[in-house]
Amino acid sequence: MVQAALPHLHEGDSIINTGSIVGKKGQPKLVDYASTKGAIHAFTLSLATQLGERKIRVNAVLPGPIYTPFLPGAGMGPEGVVEAANKTILQRPGQPDELAPAYVLLASNDGSMDHTLPAVCWT
Repeated sequence: MVQAALPHLHEGDSIINTGSIVGKKGQPKLVDYASTKGAIHAFTLSLATQLGERKIRVNAVLPGPIYTPFLPGAGMGPEGVVEAANKTILQRPGQPDELAPAYVLLASNDGSMDHTLPAVCWT
């Protein structure tokens, strides 16, 4: 998708990927998911370095458990959702609308700061 988008991107534009805290910490029941999210993290960092020369920002949002239809059906079951939520600081899964401001910030000129680690991360 990035290859298709690149000809249309200009200085100041932004690419925002969605990773997961699972991609950084791992999860025995979600090996394939953790692996692909880890790859997204490496992809984001590599692409940020590559496109930085063109002044195109590349970031990722790395949320913890977010309550979507995927979460209960991710091999975790309802008990797994409660267990995952209890490991977060607020002891609850996040809601999708709680992530929206992070994406809006990273897409806006307000989020144009050159960050050492291009990621927003929740645990």
